[in-house]
Amino acid sequence: MSKGHGVGQVQSPGNGDSSVRLRVLSYNVHGQRDDVDALAEVVRSLEPDVVIVQEAPRRFRWRHKCAALADRLGLVVAAGGLPALGNLLLTSLRVQVYRTWCQQYPLTPGRHLRGGVFAECGIGTSRFVLAGSHLSTDPTERPGQAALFKQELAALRLPVVVGADLNENSGGGAWRTVADGLTDAAVVADAAERFTFSCVYPHNRIDALFVDPRIGVLDYDVVDTPQTRRASDHFPIRADLLLPAAL
Repeated sequence: MSKGHGVGQVQSPGNGDSSVRLRVLSYNVHGQRDDVDALAEVVRSLEPDVVIVQEAPRRFRWRHKCAALADRLGLVVAAGGLPALGNLLLTSLRVQVYRTWCQQYPLTPGRHLRGGVFAECGIGTSRFVLAGSHLSTDPTERPGQAALFKQELAALRLPVVVGADLNENSGGGAWRTVADGLTDAAVVADAAERFTFSCVYPHNRIDALFVDPRIGVLDYDVVDTPQTRRASDHFPIRADLLLPAAL
């Protein structure tokens, strides 16, 4: 069991019995440079329906490497990899994927390429969009990248679930841009003091999970275990959500 706490939370108004539960994991896997067996153990034990991955394979033989990562975690690739510059969406077979697209932010010479990934998904009668991004460590780049990511999110009609490594703490300008109009799952669950980075010296909450206000947050945790401390330099975020019925 993780050392964090989960908190029951209100359901979206009018969901009724047709609402659907969704377990989401948002996880910066550090390019699989740590203990990959521990990484697989962590993800499989949490039994997510979807995983929003940062620092996934994005270079030579990236398709094969993304598929191998998904298989190791007991999931399938929905979207991402090189076209999303290391952002990746993985799903269980419970989730249907209807369409996917990727986003690349303008390159600043000498900096890393960054991007976003999106997938329109469904479980039963519920439809939603899964989205992920990993913003720059450079504070001069982040605001523009956040604005481009938010522009894509704002154009969506369906409820959105967003997992991102924002590379800044809550309250920063880029964080506020992405969070605008969305629910911060950690805040709703009274867990905003839980740090996500680094596993060696936890002192920052730079990883976020945001959801559309139409989505209920049933439970939230920053998963801190011996396995997660070996698996990556970031702790994974796990949340149980309640999706609204078909809109």
